[in-house]
Amino acid sequence: MELFPHQQDAVDKLHNGAILWGGVGTGKSLTAAAYYIKTEAPKAVYVITTAKKRDALEWEGEFTKFGVGKEASVAGPLVIDSWNNINKYKDVHGAFFIFDEQRVVGSGTWVDSFLKIAAKNRWILLSATPGDTWLDYIPVFVANGFYKNRTEFKREHVVYKTWSKFPAVDRYTGVGRLVRHRNDVLVEMPYHKHTVHNEVIVPVEYDEDLYRMVVRRKWHVYEGRPLKGVSELFSTMRKVANSSPTRLEAIRTLIRKHPRLIVFYNFDYELETLRSLVSITHVAEYNGHKHERVPRCDEWVYLVQYAAGAEGWNCTATDAMAFYSLPYSYKLWHQAHGRIDRLNTPYQKLNYYVLLSICPIDLAIQKCLAAKRSFNESQQTWAK
Repeated sequence: MELFPHQQDAVDKLHNGAILWGGVGTGKSLTAAAYYIKTEAPKAVYVITTAKKRDALEWEGEFTKFGVGKEASVAGPLVIDSWNNINKYKDVHGAFFIFDEQRVVGSGTWVDSFLKIAAKNRWILLSATPGDTWLDYIPVFVANGFYKNRTEFKREHVVYKTWSKFPAVDRYTGVGRLVRHRNDVLVEMPYHKHTVHNEVIVPVEYDEDLYRMVVRRKWHVYEGRPLKGVSELFSTMRKVANSSPTRLEAIRTLIRKHPRLIVFYNFDYELETLRSLVSITHVAEYNGHKHERVPRCDEWVYLVQYAAGAEGWNCTATDAMAFYSLPYSYKLWHQAHGRIDRLNTPYQKLNYYVLLSICPIDLAIQKCLAAKRSFNESQQTWAK
């Protein structure tokens, strides 16, 4: 199996406990499979990935290129499962693990299982966004033996704000050591893509009177009662911004220009509106309700909820994607863009249409995403 130069270079640099860091669509899965064949076969190989990738049999396809399968195999055997089931493999010993679409940040049962697996097996992680803060690297640093546990890391490197109601990091100490550890584990796989992103802001409207009632009177305009706290304030502001009929009209216009269109959205009330597109084209969905595949007909709309489908699948049958509303998470935003930006896409120009109003909440989220940061409600003092 012949690899691209950037993939072969990464295979040569990879090592146990490394994070393969490559942009969305750069071929990390194939690179990981090639690394297994070169250095880890014939150990049993376990792939922990997203449920969507597992169900779509994408990893089977990559390993088949090297003659590795779940049954008959020149190496293997191959086991592929989702992060939700990682606890099933905490007692495996002497195998090789590939952790795909990194989930080992923070703490919790997934991290606990990961650390138990890493202590008894060889492993690598794959990620397009390996860490936003130093705290995100704690599980990987512990698994590599740089620190005994999370407590030791925090004792040596984290200084918390004194007067904060909740634990909030003020600054990090020993940053030079942290940089060295990060350099030890990160194996970057840069690739100069042949694609060009054409991002277009599509202006849409919003109900200003309704929005003012929410912000100034703290009134739930959909249920006719006072709002219950900051979280409900923001969700109601978002609903006002995202419910304008001009958003659906913008999508209808885009369908005429791009008969095959992927549409990302956030909330069920948006989905209910978007489902009306079935009157003009074929509609398929990927969300918490349905797990349908990308249609194969000539004209279609694929409705994808960010949290359910921003990663773990790809589509080379279209050059167009629309964002009906914006996500809070920059990671989801970045991952969503990559669904059509693949090594094997036949398109050179990829079109991304961002539906955006001048509503303050819309503009605040868009500003954070443009700065490659996630939107945090607790930091938005302008709305309180």
